[in-house]
Order: sequence, then structure tokens, then C-alpha cells
Amino acid sequence: MKQNFLIAIFSILVLILIIVLWISNTYNQLVKLNENIKTQWGQVENVYQRRIDLIPNLVNTVKGSANFEKNTLKQIVEARAKATSFSINRNDLNQDQVNKFQKVQDHLNNSVSRLLLIVENYPNIQSTKNFFELQNQLEGTENRINVERNRFNDKVNSFNTYRNQFPKIIIANFFSQFQEKGYFQSQVGSKKSPIIDFSN
Repeated sequence: MKQNFLIAIFSILVLILIIVLWISNTYNQLVKLNENIKTQWGQVENVYQRRIDLIPNLVNTVKGSANFEKNTLKQIVEARAKATSFSINRNDLNQDQVNKFQKVQDHLNNSVSRLLLIVENYPNIQSTKNFFELQNQLEGTENRINVERNRFNDKVNSFNTYRNQFPKIIIANFFSQFQEKGYFQSQVGSKKSPIIDFSN
């Protein structure tokens, strides 16, 4: 009787130990995946900052090269100011927050794209070395942004897939930092080319 009791106690302790080890392993894996997302978010912010830093040089080059449409330049300066003033908490990268960040960045991107399309009618601007170099840097930055956003989405996918598996989702739901993360998504209407109207 006493031996059966000891075996039962030992079995319960072993079971508890296995459960504790599994919970610890799941928690540690969630921490690792969550930190990977934060690190990648830093890379995303870094490339967006690079674009924001290039814009004043682009605007000044265009200003200095022609009597240019002041309204377009003003819109770019305002969009840049809005983009630099908006920040997102790395610990709260839910879909709503990522969408807000993306909306602000898309507005800035649209303004810069409009500028580049309008500049096509000003050959003297296009021919300046500074403008050409800035345009190349901007194109390279846009490619970097795309790469970093894709990497961010990959990290989010790994995290969300892991956290949403049963029974890991039970552990994840106990901790606020392990809530489902948001993805970057295509800009609404991104398949349509922008319409530029010079009649106004």
C-alpha cells in the first residue's frame, strides 16, 4: 500500500515536472519569436527613417532647380512631418497599430511618387546630378523597405503560427506580450497606377 502511494506521488511529481518543462519551453520560444519581431521592426523603422532623411534633400534639389509647384512640395513636407511624428510601440505590434503606421507611410510614399511623376515634365530638374543621385537613392530605399517589410511579415507569420497552435495558445493568452501580431498589407488600390492631371 505504502509502495503504491509512493509510486503515485512520484508519478504525479514527474507529470508536474514534464508540464512545467513544457510550459517553460513554450514560454521561452514565444519570447524568442517575439524578440525576433521587435528586432525586425527596428529594421523596418530604420529603412523608413532613411527615406524620411532623403526627402528634404530631394525637396531642396527640386526647389533649387525650378520654379516648381509649391503645393506639391508643401504636401511632401507635411506628409514627412506626419510620418516622423507617428511612432508605434514595439511591444504592441497588433494589426491596428501596424495599419496606422502603414497608412502614414503610404501617404508619404504617395506624395513622393506624385513629385517624381510631376518632375518628368521638368527636364532641367531630371538632368541635374543631385536629383539623379537622390532619385536612385530613393529607389534603392524603397527596395530596402520592401525587403524589410517582407522579412517582418515572415517573423510575424512564424510567431503567429507558433502561438496559435493548440495547446500553446493557452500559454500565450496568459501573457499580454504574446498577443497576435499584425502584418504589413498591400496598399488599397496599389494595383491601379496613379492618375496625374496637369490640366489644373
